[in-house]
Amino acid sequence: MFRTALQVARKKGDARMTAEGEVGRRFGSRVLVICLAVFLVGGASWWCYNRWFSERANPSVEDYPLRGIDISAHNGEVDFNLLKNAGVDFAYIKATEGADFRDRRFIQNAVGLRRVGIPAGAYHFFRFDRDGEMQGWNFINALKGRDFLLPPAVDVEEWGNASGVSAARIRTELNRMLDLLTREGYSPVVYSNKKGYHRYLRSHFSDYPLWICSFTDPPLGSDTTWAIWQFSHRGELPGIDGPVDVNTIRPSHPLAALIGEADAVRGY
Repeated sequence: MFRTALQVARKKGDARMTAEGEVGRRFGSRVLVICLAVFLVGGASWWCYNRWFSERANPSVEDYPLRGIDISAHNGEVDFNLLKNAGVDFAYIKATEGADFRDRRFIQNAVGLRRVGIPAGAYHFFRFDRDGEMQGWNFINALKGRDFLLPPAVDVEEWGNASGVSAARIRTELNRMLDLLTREGYSPVVYSNKKGYHRYLRSHFSDYPLWICSFTDPPLGSDTTWAIWQFSHRGELPGIDGPVDVNTIRPSHPLAALIGEADAVRGY
């Protein structure tokens, strides 16, 4: 009888341990799921913060006196008189994208900037999966008849672009577009962020002035020469509702002298 009672006690103990072990495993699984969720949410939040909110560059006006903006239809209706009074030195406006798209406010922005005397240029958003020459002609057709002071720019970046296109193909099509612009008498500028610069442009397009988007100061290493620096996506200016991209120009670059001459004519 004693042995039987002992066996029953052992079975009860084993059952209790099994139940406790199952509870422990469930608890451990829940903790693991929670930790993974926190990690994923935290990682996504950090990425979003660095992508849209973390802007650590604040170049001094003394070192970089020229300040400009770049705008597109996404910025909505613009009061160009207020921009002029705010002392905007130059502006780039979106003209085209891909092989057949034209920004719906391109002409309105071009006319408005010209009316108030702000030196302007136009830019094209380069599509990774479209023919380079077709994109070039789309851009050129938009530029014809528009007397822009600043050279046309080609925006090359992954954000909003097709995935799965090789860097070699992107460079090939970009070369075709830039060659066409050059043959047609233009001297294009190439824009990208730091990731795009290192992935697609570095050591391949050094003959073209670089417009770099960077939220660090300096924007790139000391061995890299840039012409235009986009240092913020969150500028605030009268005449534009919401945030706007803010740029400056390297004082030693010929573009700075060109804009300085235009500003002198305007009486700035």
